[in-house]
Amino acid sequence: MIYELSYLILLLPLLSFLVLGLAGMKMQHKTAGLIGTCSLSLVTILSYWTAFTYFTADRVNGIYQTIVPFNFTWLPLGNLHFDMGILLDPISVMMLVVISTVSLMVHIYSFGYMHGEKGFQRYYAFLSLFTMSMLGLVLATNIFQMYMFWELVGVSSYLLIGFYYPLKPAIAASKKAFIVTRFADMFFLVGILTFGYFTDSFSFSFAGDIVMGQGTTPFIEANISKAVAAGGFIIPTALVLMFIGGAGKSAMFPLHIWLPDAMEGPTPVSALIHAATMVVAGVFQIARMFPLWIEYAPQAMSIVVWVGVITAFYAAAVACAQSDIKRVLAFSTISQIAFMMVALGVSLPGHHGAVLDNHAQLGYMAGMFHLFTHAMFKACLFLGAGCIIHAVHSNEMALMGGLRKYMPITHITFLISCLAIAGIPFFSGFSSKDEIITACMAYSPVVGWIMTGIAAMTAFYMFRLYYGIFWGTENKEAHEHHTPHEAPLTMTLPLIVLCVITVGVGVYTTIAGFAGWGGSFGSFVSAAGTDYTIHFNTQIAATSTVIAILSICLATYIYKGESQPIADRLYKTFPKLHRAAYKRFYQDEIWQFVTHRIIFRCVSTPIAWFDRHVVDGTFNFLAWGANEGGESLRAWQSGDVRKYAVWFLTGTIALTLILLCI
Repeated sequence: MIYELSYLILLLPLLSFLVLGLAGMKMQHKTAGLIGTCSLSLVTILSYWTAFTYFTADRVNGIYQTIVPFNFTWLPLGNLHFDMGILLDPISVMMLVVISTVSLMVHIYSFGYMHGEKGFQRYYAFLSLFTMSMLGLVLATNIFQMYMFWELVGVSSYLLIGFYYPLKPAIAASKKAFIVTRFADMFFLVGILTFGYFTDSFSFSFAGDIVMGQGTTPFIEANISKAVAAGGFIIPTALVLMFIGGAGKSAMFPLHIWLPDAMEGPTPVSALIHAATMVVAGVFQIARMFPLWIEYAPQAMSIVVWVGVITAFYAAAVACAQSDIKRVLAFSTISQIAFMMVALGVSLPGHHGAVLDNHAQLGYMAGMFHLFTHAMFKACLFLGAGCIIHAVHSNEMALMGGLRKYMPITHITFLISCLAIAGIPFFSGFSSKDEIITACMAYSPVVGWIMTGIAAMTAFYMFRLYYGIFWGTENKEAHEHHTPHEAPLTMTLPLIVLCVITVGVGVYTTIAGFAGWGGSFGSFVSAAGTDYTIHFNTQIAATSTVIAILSICLATYIYKGESQPIADRLYKTFPKLHRAAYKRFYQDEIWQFVTHRIIFRCVSTPIAWFDRHVVDGTFNFLAWGANEGGESLRAWQSGDVRKYAVWFLTGTIALTLILLCI
């Protein structure tokens, strides 16, 4: 019965968007906020109900079934057809919980954060559209439907990042996000069309049943085009093209440049983008296509691995030098999303054909688990950052320091989230990150140790951020006219809820992992749809924990005191390295050089010259010739009958003379 109501999960935020978009300006702020929040509350209840029903339903042979409560053909095109519907399986149901939870917290939080803002109703309308787009993306029954909502996510983010549109930085940031992600989406679209052309299908089940069904007989004998696609390079190529689209949306190197600038939007929007929507879309796409990757492009998954490794390291290095607290969190998100990508990439099957072994199960489960835990503590960190910015009216750490005594709730929840992302036991990030490192070690010790080092960097820069905000010297000059204070309940309540989830999930999974209990995350979401019991690798867990604690101790030693002589000495010793990291290793400048100097000047300008002078010139010449010819012949078409008679007579005489001469 609940599945029959699942369409309301999409319909309610859509209605909220339409009502607030069309009639919001005639409403009071409070009314508009209540409409958006009540709508999301119902969506959250429906999502939780759906998840409970789905995960407690009877399985078939121990496997969660894929349920399609709605599906209809929207546009038939010969053998191809574009379908619209709702698909429920473990990852889509898990994403329902993640998106609805974080979005609801953001809606509640925004009551306080956006209070009195011009465009309050418009803000809630855009939030509803953003949430509906992401829910539609994860519930899509086929790749083309996913792409449609994928683009809606891009439009929603453009509108929200540019919410403060009178400010030039907001306009520039929204345009940058839109252009970069559209550039990547072009590859996604080409990949989809390639896939659809050769397989006659946009369905995820093209090969999904082969893997999820434990290695059943391939389908390809009956369809030559599918046989060619499956046996050659076409499907791997299509998947890699789709991955480029996902890399753009998830801000993977070198397409990450839009995400730090997206901080120009309201801070709750940053929480939504970074925790529950947009940036996890690329990870979800890989997870959704996972059976295809495993079956037809296992070697190409190394691309996913190394793009993830490079991105994780790059983002962590940059985060160590940033002074804007939102940008530290932004680069932290890029790094953590890369962890998820690496986890999926290292999930190669063993020597059992299409049947997934434990290694593949571990990487896939760990990637999805980290997506879930990261959504909660990263949303808490961003919303906490919003409370801090609300208190000191600045993003810069230099204007903070000593805030723990003014903002106790924000301080505690921020600290807990930092411990979670640092990978300390009994906090949710420990369980998921440890499983990722274990999967990486099984794939390649080199990748495993690199990811361990990046995890240590994560602990370091997060506690550098924590001490910079809540400890150190208080900037009394900046606080002279405005004493910092704790945020109102509408803003602190979401922090507490997200923190409770972070700690609750962390405590249970840590104990369950060491005890080898079932019923943990792997019991709900795994690559094969069966139970996967988490067993912590004690050696790896102990090593990563010790390294994380040492990193926190190092950050404490350098940044906790009122003065920071070691940090100053490091800066003076390596000024160029610090500046390079602060300037994001000049990635923006490199892209500027590539686009303006190479693409625009060296490629586009000659093409434009050729188009203007050769193509246009040729046709202009032909037009000129025709025009001149017409002008010359005009005299012959004067309409003067006497002239016609003269010329006719002259011609007749001339022709007669010629014939006589011959």
